Amino acid sequence: MKIEDLGQATSGIRKGHELNAAALEDFLVKHVPGFVRPLEISQFKLGQSNPTYMLRDGSKQQYVMRKKPPGQLLSKTAHAVEREFRVLDALGRSSDVPVPKVYALCEDNSVLGTPFYVMEFLEGRIFSDVRLLSMPYEERKKCWYSAVRTLAQLHKVDYAKVGLKGYGKDAGFYDRQMNSFAKISKTQGAVKDEDTGELVGDIPKIDELFAWFKRNQVTDQATIVHGDFKIDNMIFHPTEPRVIGVLDWELSTIGHPLSDLANLLFPFYLPSDLPNIAGFKGAKDLPIPGADELMQVYCTTVGRPYPIDRWMFCIAFSAFRLAVIFQGIAARAARKQASSAQAKTNGERRHPMTKIALEYLELGDLPRLSGSKL
Repeated sequence: MKIEDLGQATSGIRKGHELNAAALEDFLVKHVPGFVRPLEISQFKLGQSNPTYMLRDGSKQQYVMRKKPPGQLLSKTAHAVEREFRVLDALGRSSDVPVPKVYALCEDNSVLGTPFYVMEFLEGRIFSDVRLLSMPYEERKKCWYSAVRTLAQLHKVDYAKVGLKGYGKDAGFYDRQMNSFAKISKTQGAVKDEDTGELVGDIPKIDELFAWFKRNQVTDQATIVHGDFKIDNMIFHPTEPRVIGVLDWELSTIGHPLSDLANLLFPFYLPSDLPNIAGFKGAKDLPIPGADELMQVYCTTVGRPYPIDRWMFCIAFSAFRLAVIFQGIAARAARKQASSAQAKTNGERRHPMTKIALEYLELGDLPRLSGSKL
């Protein structure tokens, strides 16, 4: 899908996400160089957490705006557009990681009710299907290689040198993630649907999962991590098989780089029979390069040994993490705060993700150098 095809990528502003257009226009004229009246606004269909809008000025120049959802939020950290702005600004100024240019951050709630920022609109392709079936195999391979190398490029950035010292703690990432997701999940599970009165519900056997995670953790490491690095969070060049922009940095922090790699390669560990999710587990003829091939490209680029020790811990934790994220989408849908029209369907995906994570309890503890083939 081409993001510049506004008929597919954007729609009218959804109920509950209306904006004060006059206040926004005044802000843009004052803070975005070259912006001219009048302002046109539409809303992107993509994005589950922070509402995202297409802005067009009087000269037809296009921009993208990201803002926090309206109302009382269940989790402040999951909607931190201020952090998104900071990491995009730092990487754009001081690294070769492809990111859109950011223009202005507004933390004054009197303008639109919640903080927001404005960034460059990159004309290119966003693929919602990781198989990339619209192009020949060699092009798909090059796109995937570019995605993996872009991730390695991010993980090689010295976060202190680019001004991101203190953006996150430089040790204990997975322990912090466990504690954070436990609290978030408990809050989300207690949310009642405003229409039915039913609870969203807890993640089953969460204490047993945490015990398994603690016994099987990978060795600690710290880099900039995107937090949700996947194919549909990247913009590819309109005609060339290369990444020109990485989007959706709301979960970025200083953390373990393998968490990003596991998130990117997670489709290879998903069953192929899940509805509306491309999974390749057990598939013989893949439409894209396999997980082992891509992992070797990453390890070669970033300079780490292959195979990766305790890799399946990373996959199991990624499944659990996605279960909590989908639980959060379900909670926002129950409270009518969801920013995506597909939120209810995506919220239901927490169930298969939980099942995948729980399967590792049955497999038992991982050996050292478990590699990617367990």
